[in-house]
Amino acid sequence: MKKLFWALGLAASVALVGCGKKDEPVAGGATGATGATSMPVLRVAIDPTYEPFTFKTPDGQPAGFDIDIANAICAEIQRQCVFVEQIWDSMIPGLLAQQYDVIISSMSITEERQRVIDFSDKYYSTPSRIVVRDGTPFESLESLRGLRLGVLRGSTQERYAMGELAPLGVNVIPYQAQDQVYLDIGSGRLDGTVADVVEVTAGFLDRPEGAGFVFVGPELNDPQYFGIGMGVAMRQGREDLREQINQAIQAIRANGTYDAIASKYFDFDIYGL
Repeated sequence: MKKLFWALGLAASVALVGCGKKDEPVAGGATGATGATSMPVLRVAIDPTYEPFTFKTPDGQPAGFDIDIANAICAEIQRQCVFVEQIWDSMIPGLLAQQYDVIISSMSITEERQRVIDFSDKYYSTPSRIVVRDGTPFESLESLRGLRLGVLRGSTQERYAMGELAPLGVNVIPYQAQDQVYLDIGSGRLDGTVADVVEVTAGFLDRPEGAGFVFVGPELNDPQYFGIGMGVAMRQGREDLREQINQAIQAIRANGTYDAIASKYFDFDIYGL
């Protein structure tokens, strides 16, 4: 969906990929999920600014579709999920530096990312779209020339916007978190955003501050930019863990757990084609 980390700057971290095949002790600052403390820990990186996929409850607990899927996977592989918060554009460097074991936070499976990390099979897929103020003249992407669109730094939306919109004269402004984009739209510093359809609907359009903003243009799902769905990311060489997680995804899809989780958040098939 959302998100693509640029491979530039990772060379120094790649050397760490082959180290530390076993799970390390829980990192400081992590938030533990409920479960048997005698189970081996799986440290799961999340960016809790991406409702309804990953966010915080009023009491500060991680919640959302990604969180529930992570806990369901951990139950299948008999691990205890421990959630570690991370800003989005530091997700992959933190994984390579062994700060956590996996990323379960709506990370798109892209060719660029697969050069440095591995992914499980997908566990959902959604398109992205452009959002601007209602009444903005729009006939084609060229109509957006001169507008200021905020995007999540390191995301697939940023890569798309830089590749397709910036050459047309659109001002693409990266932010560390998607909720910061919405704050600057509300303050008038931005004219809109490029974002995941589900996230921008729940996180902005369905809220009072999103009144007067609409989608324009087609759904955006070109694999060149957006990959082939969201997967669980892990360091290369963890084939045993990758197979366990793939089997867990298959199991929760087959036994009804996946559908039960999805129905809490969505009224459509989030898994996608």
